[in-house]
Amino acid sequence: MKIIGLVGTNAEQSYNRQLLQYIQRKFKNMFEMEIMEIKDLPLFNQDEPGDDIAIRLLDNKIKRADGVIIATPEHNHTIPTALKSALEWLSFKVHPLENKPVMIVGASYYDQGSSRAQLHLRQILDAPGVNAYVLPGNEFLLGKVKEAFDEDGNLKEQRTIDFLESCLQNFVQYVNVIAALRKPQPIADEDLTVSGKIATTIEGVDPDDPEWVEKAAEIVGAAEGNDYVKLDRGVLTVDQLNMFMRAMPFEFTYADDNNQFLYYNRQHQEPSQMVGPRAPEQAGNRLSTVHPPHTYKNVSWVIGTLRAGNQDHVRVIVPQPNKDLINVHNYQAMYYPDGSYAGINELIFNFKPWLDWYLKETGQRLVGGNASVDATSSASQSNNATSTDATSGASESAGNSDATAVDTTSGASEH
Repeated sequence: MKIIGLVGTNAEQSYNRQLLQYIQRKFKNMFEMEIMEIKDLPLFNQDEPGDDIAIRLLDNKIKRADGVIIATPEHNHTIPTALKSALEWLSFKVHPLENKPVMIVGASYYDQGSSRAQLHLRQILDAPGVNAYVLPGNEFLLGKVKEAFDEDGNLKEQRTIDFLESCLQNFVQYVNVIAALRKPQPIADEDLTVSGKIATTIEGVDPDDPEWVEKAAEIVGAAEGNDYVKLDRGVLTVDQLNMFMRAMPFEFTYADDNNQFLYYNRQHQEPSQMVGPRAPEQAGNRLSTVHPPHTYKNVSWVIGTLRAGNQDHVRVIVPQPNKDLINVHNYQAMYYPDGSYAGINELIFNFKPWLDWYLKETGQRLVGGNASVDATSSASQSNNATSTDATSGASESAGNSDATAVDTTSGASEH
């Protein structure tokens, strides 16, 4: 479960930020929480277009989250101006809080612990244009906040910790209830033929040209060999990056948000030796080229699901006749700095050696449950199991948000 913790102030020093950081650490096994700031948002002005990168980022992050926890201080018996401004932006042209589960917490210097600010915030979140689902009851009001934390940023009073935990547990249940009722965002048909272009599209070479890599690299003067590349937390040569990627115990592919298949990490391996067979001449291809036509509908569904933010990953096990192969595919959405969809990172691997190692190390064994499970393929024999096309990984339930999906970036290529 992914939760956004929204700091309800633009102050550099904030006990409400500290409260969210404590929740993030203390309850990390309950959910994954990312703390987002509002201090970089411009002051709301309805005459402005509202396309600031900070607004887009917050919009995209909240849309993809399962729920939101807002920590608000109390200023003059109400919420801070910065938080009100942020909520104005999030209910003007974008509406990420609509039907989103929200929990309110707050810390204050005084006994009431932001109670009046929380009351006002509940009213705002219920307003047209916002329409959030606010967790009823479970009011966590942290008063006398200067004395509440120790020097390590942890709450001191055990009763306070226990009450906070019970409120968070109730919120998790509330999120699950709302999730069952929430309808996914509509999915548009995907253009798999790369008829358009994006900022990173390399023009002047046909995507289906078998020498696309060499020709495209020449056009843009791509770094290679001992040329250095500055990464987020490191500086490596292109050769080192290639060695690193080839040494990974997984097969990786990447298709950009224009649906062009740009990369896979096993170019020096025979397709017959790969879990997801690919050929060198496929790099740069249109997704319509690397997939057989009968899978297009399912490919489009998976990409559309990730692009719409209904899920941030899709996973599938492709049944295999070989009992030593459990063919697992994970399609992970990637995002630009503003949080918008940037394409798919596909990870493929044989889960069987990992499963065997785990069972051996723990002394456990697989047993049947309500569904009869085939231990050699992990293919459930339950009547509710999704019927999967073993050739392409294509689910016959495409369009259903719970459906097992398709090998999107490369498919089980027919090369």
